Amino acid sequence: MSDFVEVEFIGVETSKSGDAITIRYSKGGEMSVHIVDGGYIDTGTQIIDNLKKHYGSMVIDNVVLTHPDRDHANGLRIVLEECDVKALWLNRPWIYAQELLPRFANYNSADALERKLKSIYDASAALEEIAIRKGIPIYSPFQGEVIGAFHVLSPSRERYLDLIVESEKTPEAEERGLVTESMEGFKRILRAAANLIRGAWGHEYFPPSGTSSENEMSVVQYANINGANIVLTGDTGRDGLKEAADYAPYVGLQLPGVNLFQVPHHGGRHNVSTEILDRWLGPRLDDQPKKTTWSAVCSSAKADEDHPRKSVVRAMLHRGAHFSATEGRNIYWARGVSRDGWNSLPQIAYPEELEQ
Repeated sequence: MSDFVEVEFIGVETSKSGDAITIRYSKGGEMSVHIVDGGYIDTGTQIIDNLKKHYGSMVIDNVVLTHPDRDHANGLRIVLEECDVKALWLNRPWIYAQELLPRFANYNSADALERKLKSIYDASAALEEIAIRKGIPIYSPFQGEVIGAFHVLSPSRERYLDLIVESEKTPEAEERGLVTESMEGFKRILRAAANLIRGAWGHEYFPPSGTSSENEMSVVQYANINGANIVLTGDTGRDGLKEAADYAPYVGLQLPGVNLFQVPHHGGRHNVSTEILDRWLGPRLDDQPKKTTWSAVCSSAKADEDHPRKSVVRAMLHRGAHFSATEGRNIYWARGVSRDGWNSLPQIAYPEELEQ
């Protein structure tokens, strides 16, 4: 069988955005099904319906949870329960409790720290419980691991452990509760004050602050199938993208040169910067090209007024992308195969304004 790949971004439609991706590919004669994230609870049913309708099978070779947020994790519960899953790739903070114990001054018991971390990351813990009950092997998707045709570019194990400690959700951060609450209030003020300004072609602005530790935990994956370079980013941030870019040459990915790029975190401004996008996707063009050569896909709910940010849409177009967002619909991208009844999406209009 000739190599092919088909990637479908599921339209996770609630008041907030979520992520769920189904992938089927053939490489070197081996057929595989690869699921990345599962959105919310109801999204799991959408994934299963998609498998039945288009793949004709409930067998999944690999399920990957990029990070512990509920908008990525919860829908995978029904997937694990109802499908024949061969492997679950899931990073679990609590299994490192003994190793992390010296870095948490308020804990003198690894068991207590493990229980606390499980309660904090309960969406991931629920997946672990199902997998153990059903006998599904669980693997840790750290940098250097290979998941079928996909290479894990980020996070490294060392950086992941640092992110657990640095997270505002973990026990040490609870001692800084007033600071955390103040930061949340500050963020709300910033969001309210994010006025739009007009900007000429090529003008970009991204806030100096990055994204959360949980987002930075996201698994970044890369595969080359039928000549296409596919990069899936989850909700990773600037640090994760930098770590992934640093590792990319070790698995044969020369940047820039991506054919399909998942826009991180539903098109959030705190996840990218001009510098990191230049590295991944190339420098800004002098003008918008009449013909695009690569695709940027964003998982964002139509009801979510905050995503994608106009700044991020502009940045993708500045680098010659065909940009599309799910907005309540599924988006299908393929190489070496086609699907009847699906039409090409028109290019999104260039936003004349951006958030400042």
